[in-house]
Amino acid sequence: MSGMHPNGAMWRSMRSDRSVVNNRIERQTVRRVFGFAKPHRRLIGAFLALTVVDAAMVVVMPLLVLKIVDDGILAGDRGLVTMIALAMAGVAVFTAGVAVVSGWLSSRIGEGLIYDLRTQVFAHVQRQSLAFFTRTQTGALVSRLNNDVIGAQRAFTSTLSSTVSNGISVVVVGIAMLALSWQVTLLCLVLFPVLFFVSRWVGGRLAGLTRLQMDGNADLGNVMTERFNVGGAMLLKLFGRRADEDVLFESKAANVRDLGIRISLITRIFGASMMLVPALATAVVYGVGGSLAIDETLTVGTLLALATLLLRLLGPLQGLSNVRIDVMTALVSFERVFEVLDLPSSIQQKHGAIVLPRDAGRLEFEHVSFTYPKAEDISLGSLESVARLESRDNQQVLTDVGFVAEAGQMVALVGPSGAGKTTMTHLVARLYDVGSGAVRVGGHDVRDVTLESLEDVVGYVTQDAHMFHDTIRANLVYARPDATDEQIWSALEAAQIASLVRSLPDGLDTVVGDRGYRLSGGERQRLAIGRLLLKAPSIVVLDEATAHLDSESEAAVQRALDAALEGRTSLVIAHRLSTVRNADQILVLDEGRIVEFGTHTELLTRGGLYADLYRTQFRHDAAPSEV
Repeated sequence: MSGMHPNGAMWRSMRSDRSVVNNRIERQTVRRVFGFAKPHRRLIGAFLALTVVDAAMVVVMPLLVLKIVDDGILAGDRGLVTMIALAMAGVAVFTAGVAVVSGWLSSRIGEGLIYDLRTQVFAHVQRQSLAFFTRTQTGALVSRLNNDVIGAQRAFTSTLSSTVSNGISVVVVGIAMLALSWQVTLLCLVLFPVLFFVSRWVGGRLAGLTRLQMDGNADLGNVMTERFNVGGAMLLKLFGRRADEDVLFESKAANVRDLGIRISLITRIFGASMMLVPALATAVVYGVGGSLAIDETLTVGTLLALATLLLRLLGPLQGLSNVRIDVMTALVSFERVFEVLDLPSSIQQKHGAIVLPRDAGRLEFEHVSFTYPKAEDISLGSLESVARLESRDNQQVLTDVGFVAEAGQMVALVGPSGAGKTTMTHLVARLYDVGSGAVRVGGHDVRDVTLESLEDVVGYVTQDAHMFHDTIRANLVYARPDATDEQIWSALEAAQIASLVRSLPDGLDTVVGDRGYRLSGGERQRLAIGRLLLKAPSIVVLDEATAHLDSESEAAVQRALDAALEGRTSLVIAHRLSTVRNADQILVLDEGRIVEFGTHTELLTRGGLYADLYRTQFRHDAAPSEV
């Protein structure tokens, strides 16, 4: 099989980055690789057995050529010619069958490994803390699930099979050629080092150029990704930078074009050498072998067999010359996948964690202090577009924060930007863990309860509610997969958006678009509130859910929020006066500390920071709120 296709494995090797051979692969990595292969060991064993058979069959056809020419055609034996011809056909059918079964096994092994690796990486990444995603470049992470996983599976399909096949083919073909004529064989082998050195030179040049081309294509892809999403397209149109964007894209595309031309030229050089050396070797076979045949030292059948075997030797020799690069490339891919799998999540479920009751509604912060984790503790430099050390020390975000929200109460958080309001809300659902102190829900430290039960109890609506590029129904039932249509419409009614959904041609099956951009901001927020109502959490966290809405949309969303908050404990980052005035307790934060707390009236009377914020931020909202 490998002998018939000399270019494939060799070309893949030369397109790989030769710098991988300088990497030192830990033995533990190799052991883990075999661990991943263990569930597929029977398939791999059968695959390798067929590979060995296929490699050994390389010499059968040339030897049959020898037999049919010398003992059949030249001897005038028609019966033998027919018998050997039938044998040739049988060998061809058998080889084709082996190739089909081998290909099927290769696919089963390869796709099985891809499935195992992808599902493990995906499950592991899903369980990373929010801090991990704040630093990680999405494209780099997706590449691990695609490119590196596929590169890793090649270790057990193309790399393993080609190494075994090429090794056996070289040995079997070499022995056969030496047995037929050691003189001709040795003269042919003198030419192969030329091809080896040409391959090394071309490979070295291609490695650097290919890396530059891959970087250029990635850069080009990033430009398109950023400009073609809704947010990027809107920014481009709002600032009218089309000409500048054309110039930027053209320069990056030109770089990729120029690299492609250089790679193509070197490829042609390689292709020419691939044709020249075998042609010279063939000339040697027919020149020297022909002379020996004239002298009757060699038969004509032997000469033809040698010429055929020579072509079968070329591909395996080339493949073996690059086997180290192939193996190292595959192992580096495995290592990059393991790098993600080995990154621990900073949010771990405690062994023996208890299940939090669904009706747990009491929320308590007890002397909570918090500092965001360092980059090296939560991220990988290789997954960041610009990996660098932090330019400043991580500063404490919250200091000795404490309060209690009884079941059903509303607590509002106000304060200047950067005071720590959003950080507090993230601690409730354990998106981060506190540095000291404790956050309690229903009397239980959130670190002592199961993550799933905590997620069931706490619900969020943020100022930019995320929607999947899917239908309204799919986005809603994400909160409750078993929800009936009646429950969905009930949630939409409470969220003040049912009439809009009914007016749409496709109703619940309307696609909302990328991140919900086919809906207005107010519609998106009300849909998010409907999703929250379907989830029916005991504690609701609102992070400025009406911050960027116009007056009409705000009024509709506020009515929906009233329904969502009814009977539930709520922690609200206040942006509008109406929310603040209705709160049972207002916490005023400044530089990570609670500097004031009380009701709206009490805090205004005191004339502190809240009163200052009220005068500067909320005064314009007072009139409509008090009507």
